[in-house]
Amino acid sequence: MKVDKKAMRLYVVTDRTWLDENTLQSQVEQAIVGGATFIQLREKNLEYESFLKLAKEVKQVTDKHKIPFVINDNIEIAIACKADGAHIGQSDTSVKESRIKIGKDKILGVSVQTVKQALIAQENGADYLGVGAVFKTNTKSDANDVDIETLRKICEAVNIPVVAIGGINKDNVLKLRESKVDGIAVISAIFSKENIELASKELRVLSDEMVNNYVMEDEYVQSVNYCRLRL
Repeated sequence: MKVDKKAMRLYVVTDRTWLDENTLQSQVEQAIVGGATFIQLREKNLEYESFLKLAKEVKQVTDKHKIPFVINDNIEIAIACKADGAHIGQSDTSVKESRIKIGKDKILGVSVQTVKQALIAQENGADYLGVGAVFKTNTKSDANDVDIETLRKICEAVNIPVVAIGGINKDNVLKLRESKVDGIAVISAIFSKENIELASKELRVLSDEMVNNYVMEDEYVQSVNYCRLRL
């Protein structure tokens, strides 16, 4: 497995909407210092050279902190900047083709909304899944709604890490407790905040609480079942 489930705890997707006088690399660094465990560079409107330059700049930050770094929807940029991998959606190149293009040693993340899509993605080379939107969001207008029960079924159906995305913030993250997801992916919940480091720290604490809650429950159930078998 190329991606540890712990790397999903606080998966941060970039957005330059709230840059103001800052640079994206400085905002990414603040997020990482606060507790971000994974960075995705998401750019929809940059031309190639500007995108590549930005990707290399952000990669310097993620390399410094030894945080996984992937490029959204652009395998060519991912390869050119030597990112750790790429993330693709259902409307992009197929998972199988994307795996061939990016190579077997790079991380490949895939957005899914159903168990069927999840199983196909896993079978064809995905290293982790992004599932959403779990709550209503204005950031990703192309994302379909995914209820908590579907999210849970996806988590139970695959053996690769799963991260929930879409409208997640500090007020609703703990509603995902029952999903058994490995972590949360956020955009505006961090980058729209005046104090990015603090926002990241708060979300990391909540994500850890969410995951640790059902990890301990599973361990307890396994312990009880083991004791029963011994009796």
